Amino acid sequence: MTKIIGGFCGAFLVFLLGGFFAEFIYHPAKSHDGEHHQAYTIAVEGGDDHGGEEVAEVPFEEVFAAADAGAGERLWRQCQACHKLESGANGTGPYLFGVVGRDIGTASGYSYSTAMASHGGQWTPEALNEFLTSPAGYVDGTKMNYRGMPDIEDRANLIAYLSTIGG
Repeated sequence: MTKIIGGFCGAFLVFLLGGFFAEFIYHPAKSHDGEHHQAYTIAVEGGDDHGGEEVAEVPFEEVFAAADAGAGERLWRQCQACHKLESGANGTGPYLFGVVGRDIGTASGYSYSTAMASHGGQWTPEALNEFLTSPAGYVDGTKMNYRGMPDIEDRANLIAYLSTIGG
C-alpha cells in the first residue's frame, strides 16, 4: 500500500514539475513595462496594429438612444444575485427600483460604504454607464465587488431596462 501511494505521489510530482517547466519555457516573464513583446516584428503597410482602420468611439448618448430594454432584461439576470427590483428590498446590494434619476447612495435601509454615501450626485444614465464600466474606478472604496461591464451596448441596454423599473 505504501509503494502504491508513493508511486502516485511520485507521478504527481513529475507532472507538477513538468508543468512548471513547460510554463516557464512557453510563457516567458513579462518585460519591464508589463507587456509581452514579439521577438521579431514584421512591418506592414499602414504601420498600425488595427488593420489600417481606426475605430471611432460612439458617444454613450447615441448608444443609449438606440438601447433595447428587452436585451437589458436578459443582462439583468447577472445582477439579480445581489440586487432586487422591489422598492425597499435590499439584498447584498441596494435595491434598484427607480435607480435611474435617484440620488447616489440613498436607497433606504441599505448600509453604503463611506465613499459611496459621500459621493453625491444622481444616477443619471451617463453616471450609471461610468459606474458599470468600472465600479471601483468610479467610486474608490465602493462595496460593489464587480469588475465591470466592458461592452457599451450591454451597459446601455441594462440601463434602459432599469429606467423602465419604477422610474
